[in-house]
Amino acid sequence: WTARLREAYLRRMEERNERTHWWRGVSAAAHLAPQAGADRSVRLGLRANAEQFALLVLVNAFVGAVVGVERPLASLLAESEYGIASATAALSFLVAFGIAKAVSNLAAGGLADRLGRRRVLIAGWLAGAPVPLLLLLAPSWEWVIFANLLLGLNQGLAWSATVIMKMDLAGPKRRGLAMGLNEFAGYLGVAVAALAAGYLAGTIGPRGAAFGLASGAVALGLGLTLLFVRDTGAHVEAEERAAGTPGLGVRGSLAAGVVDASVKQRPLFAANQAGLVNNLNDGLAWGIFPLFFAARGVTVAQIGWLAALYPASWSLAQLVTGALSDRWGRRRFIVGGLLVQALALALVPATHGFGAWAGLAVLLGLGTAAVYPTLLAQVSDLVTPRQRASAVGVYRLWRDSGYVAGGVLAGVVSDLVGFSAAILVVAALTAASALVAAWGLSRVPSGGQAWRQ
Repeated sequence: WTARLREAYLRRMEERNERTHWWRGVSAAAHLAPQAGADRSVRLGLRANAEQFALLVLVNAFVGAVVGVERPLASLLAESEYGIASATAALSFLVAFGIAKAVSNLAAGGLADRLGRRRVLIAGWLAGAPVPLLLLLAPSWEWVIFANLLLGLNQGLAWSATVIMKMDLAGPKRRGLAMGLNEFAGYLGVAVAALAAGYLAGTIGPRGAAFGLASGAVALGLGLTLLFVRDTGAHVEAEERAAGTPGLGVRGSLAAGVVDASVKQRPLFAANQAGLVNNLNDGLAWGIFPLFFAARGVTVAQIGWLAALYPASWSLAQLVTGALSDRWGRRRFIVGGLLVQALALALVPATHGFGAWAGLAVLLGLGTAAVYPTLLAQVSDLVTPRQRASAVGVYRLWRDSGYVAGGVLAGVVSDLVGFSAAILVVAALTAASALVAAWGLSRVPSGGQAWRQ
């Protein structure tokens, strides 16, 4: 009786410390290690964790808003304020963003296991805090590139943390729906911020618009995280305790995990390359589309609408595609979504007028919605709960390397033969990626725990 009373008292004190001292508490490593006195009252599922899950959805909307501010403005700023005429040079901000985001994605998985998911999320917000001021005061294009390095760190750490935490909370049965909700919130934030930036740029200037919107998003996201977000390490232990079955042989070290996911495991390779190509064409839409549309007489406000329609349709459709992939399987959404993306991109140079391009932006967003949450859920399906954070980090390394590839490829091809040719090249690569995904995922079982087969 005395031992039980002491255990209840210690648990109560631990909960109190977590509420009153946001940086203290038990690290994720302690949560993830098997413990004799582990709390077996922790439950998995969206309904059982509705409050924390909804909070993380809101936090991810602010993560998306920080990067959404740049989508209609960054490549136009290069030409209008810094006199950069080369598309390759103008897209250097995208390359810097992609490198920082890809590397921080990879680091986020291991750090989440060692330090805790919540601490990684806080670190992501702190990395993004200087970005609004740098965009406001940047005296040269090099400052903008540096701001995008910090923005990449912010997105890699913060977005990865929210993804991993939602997977931890949701459990295996509703993982696709969880990722749909996560990406819905993030890209709705991107869309709203892009639209607002396009309009505000016409009244207070692009720098003022970027500063006001981005600083507000950082302040709100960081405040919510410090005050209300709790770590989810105990949920990982609960899921693994319930399953207790090994998955694909993704080894423990960082280098070994990258090699396994990139070369040795065919399903993981198929998912990873699809993620890379998805963000390659997203990088094209971010960096080249504003220049392409501006060259054809589209106003900045209309470019803001086009930059918003793409992630808005992407965001809303993910509420459906993520949940349906739990029932119908991941492969058909991944392959079909890539083919829809390829079609939409191929039609952009062949059409004219704001209305036609708006329709294609929606179509491109629908294709991306079929791919984006489904790939995250597919990677998580293929590995054990304890491998999840690292495997998602490797996937996001691959995926966000697509921004680097897209920035370099689209910039070089645009400088050599024009914007239309760059768009068609990326469309062809997207169609080829669909074929690779169809081959690599052909033998993966449907369902939320493919790793148990």
